[in-house]
Amino acid sequence: MSSTTLGGASPRKPVAGELFAGDAGLPPAAGPLEERHLRSQAYRNAAQQEKLTKTHWHIAWANGLGWGFDGMDGAIFSLVAPLVMAEFAVTLPEYRTGVQIAMLVGIIGLYLWPWLADRFGRRTLLAINIAMFSLMMPLVALAPTWGFFVAAYSIVRFALNGEWAIGSMLVAETWPARLRARIVSSNRAAWGVGAALAGTITALVVGQWGWRGAFVLPAVVALLAVYVRFLCPESPYWVRTTDRKQRIRAELASGQTISEEDRQWFGKADKVGLRQLFLPDMRRNTILATFVAVTNLIAFSTVGLWMPLFLKEAHGWTTAEYSSFYIAWGLIGVVGIAGAGWISDLLGRRLAFVLMLAEGALFLTLWIYSQDRTLLWIFGLLWSIGFLGVWGPATTYTAEMYPTRIRGVGNGFSWALAFFIGYVLWPFVSVWIREATGSFHLAFLVIPVFMLGQAAVVWWFSPEHAGKDLDGIHV
Repeated sequence: MSSTTLGGASPRKPVAGELFAGDAGLPPAAGPLEERHLRSQAYRNAAQQEKLTKTHWHIAWANGLGWGFDGMDGAIFSLVAPLVMAEFAVTLPEYRTGVQIAMLVGIIGLYLWPWLADRFGRRTLLAINIAMFSLMMPLVALAPTWGFFVAAYSIVRFALNGEWAIGSMLVAETWPARLRARIVSSNRAAWGVGAALAGTITALVVGQWGWRGAFVLPAVVALLAVYVRFLCPESPYWVRTTDRKQRIRAELASGQTISEEDRQWFGKADKVGLRQLFLPDMRRNTILATFVAVTNLIAFSTVGLWMPLFLKEAHGWTTAEYSSFYIAWGLIGVVGIAGAGWISDLLGRRLAFVLMLAEGALFLTLWIYSQDRTLLWIFGLLWSIGFLGVWGPATTYTAEMYPTRIRGVGNGFSWALAFFIGYVLWPFVSVWIREATGSFHLAFLVIPVFMLGQAAVVWWFSPEHAGKDLDGIHV
């Protein structure tokens, strides 16, 4: 019996013309919670794996738009960094400390939101998450002091970071297995569109109204919360897991004998916590998923935080110039992420990792050593394909490495630890190297090493999950 197969509940008789359990790939029996959810056509669409429906596309659009605004927020923060530093008269170390505080608060959200999603479901938590971070953005724009700016942005990151895990879980748990990597990667590619839009906003809005104007526009994403709440159903995997726990709990309370399989499963699923991630059956997966998350965040934090400053200091680029580059960089990255998703589904997760990481490492190294403006553009756009492209298989990878009962906790742990290392600890290293050498060159050169190291570990030690149902991966 898989983690989402139920028993002990007899299916009700379907009404005429209704798609119900046992039809079109749905389970033959449903528990009480799933009985209620099956009254919704959207849930019935998501619960079957045979064909794509408009509900699958609603879920994908909602998650993709969330990623897009995540990309917009992060890129805007990076692009206006020199302007914020100048207005509040803060030094680079002071600015780094502010970033670290915001990211540290964000790490709490990165673990808390998925943890709550394991207990209360994916959809509602995602809607609350989206509404919170979008409504906080105007407060960042109104910041009168550096301390207020850091505090307001910390709350934004606390809310926004939940989207990393919850949205990807909802997509992974509803879309057909044969398309999982493609759709998760395509959603993740929306980050690049958001980053490109951020470059446009910085180039057009900041020049006219200052950096504060850039933080006002993303507030419209609050409308996405309404979209999620009314058009996206709950995850069938979560619903069935919850029903199974309730059934076993009721049987134990009434003194019934349960199967050994149910007993072992319930021992793990009843009280979900960090300890579950390091039991013998999960330890290897937890280490691998966390390694991928950590190395990705170290790489991205170095480039994401300091690339505009690097281009300004090392090559004399203006705000308009590096904003234009950011637009093209983000859009080309969309191609890389989406392409990596196709490769991941068609040729396997491991090959997608290796191809993206090797390509990105090669052209990033060439870019770092380039002095010619044309070559900076050419190599810069080429390394974005692999550098950003690997985020497609990486996001799919961490969602697949944990079973439904701890998918939220597992994703939250891996990405929270990655953020702590990548955005709280690693900036000390990057800024120290820059202060010691007078340039970010050496700090950037470390990144290809991490990328190639990740490629080697994934290729030699990771399992291959392409095309497998989530219950075919974990029991």
